[in-house]
Amino acid sequence: MRIVVVGSGGREHALAYVLGKEHEVVVAPGSSAIGQYFDLSDKDPLDIDADLYVIGPEQPLVDGLADRLREHSKAVFGPSKEGARLEGSKAFLKDVLVAAKVPTAEHRSFSDLSHALAYVESMKPPYVIKTDGLAEGKGVLVTEELSEAKEDIVAKMTGRRFNGAGRTIVIEEGLVGKELSLFALCDGRNAVALPAATDYKRLLEGNEGPNTGGMGAYAPLSWASDSLQEEILDTLVKPTLKELLRRGVQYRGVLYAGVMVTDSGPKIIEFNVRFGDPETQVVLPKVEEDLGDILLECAVGEIDTRPKVSSKSLLTVVLAAPGYPLSTKTGAEIAGVQRASKRDGVKVFFAGTSYDSERDVFVVSGGRVMAVTGEGPTLLEARSRAYSAVSEITFEGMHYRSDIGA
Repeated sequence: MRIVVVGSGGREHALAYVLGKEHEVVVAPGSSAIGQYFDLSDKDPLDIDADLYVIGPEQPLVDGLADRLREHSKAVFGPSKEGARLEGSKAFLKDVLVAAKVPTAEHRSFSDLSHALAYVESMKPPYVIKTDGLAEGKGVLVTEELSEAKEDIVAKMTGRRFNGAGRTIVIEEGLVGKELSLFALCDGRNAVALPAATDYKRLLEGNEGPNTGGMGAYAPLSWASDSLQEEILDTLVKPTLKELLRRGVQYRGVLYAGVMVTDSGPKIIEFNVRFGDPETQVVLPKVEEDLGDILLECAVGEIDTRPKVSSKSLLTVVLAAPGYPLSTKTGAEIAGVQRASKRDGVKVFFAGTSYDSERDVFVVSGGRVMAVTGEGPTLLEARSRAYSAVSEITFEGMHYRSDIGA
């Protein structure tokens, strides 16, 4: 089968790596770094002949790429523009959750600044402030400080942050419990789960610093039983699919459930409409059978395969450029990638990395540069392999968290 993976980051590199074990893969547009391992195309995906199209990032989904492909009878793993509103609009997401009676945090949406400030002043900490629109995984503030919450509301609603994506915001209660990420593969009516993972959103050790797109992740979770994951499917994912279907939306793709497991049961923090990054780098390599066939089943609306997954553990560490996530400095030469990649049980997935063919070197081209992933029979072994490989890689200003999976 010929598969087009749409995107250019670490998630797409991981998708290509897993799918490429069984199938011919083209990454569109990909990056010069990913192009060292896979065929690339800068064509519109509609102009590339393939049996399956897997759309990685959220923006093309929100822009309606899946709809354009389906209009030409293409098999697409990725939701329609209307389905992608689950991530494209936090207010829309909350409306769907309420209608579907899916457990989630108490919340309100605001487009008026004075009303938003008055509401947050009436709340108890922690305060959770979310942009309504897309913000590359960085549009959420969780804080105990009222002054910080109010400053964030003003910055988002006046358009100073996220280019206006936060002019409408959602303010919600802070949930308490254990957090996990679960990928549900959906065919419009049914869903199956891949193993749960946990990711690290904050920039600095001890979960300090600003939110990022993710600084590391690991899977599986020893405390997230199969029964808990089935409960998440039954109480959070499937009712959402049913409500979308009631609205005329047949959701075919992945629903990335950000879940807080509270004393009263699992509750949805957020749904994203694409595989998470860097969770993809630790979850998809655990799939032991043909992932491409399973995604095709979802694309045509007939999933009947329950994914078989290995018992191995995986852990990934994101290497970030100086200044990330605020004002990233790019252009630095990267050394040691080949040495790291040759270590047993290690895979390096490129994100903000390009390849300079004239100098035969990898170069920093984005904020999250690469995800260094280790695997092993235990989390301890996977962690040791990942960090040993990290020690081989250097570039000016390189930053990473040393406490992933600690």
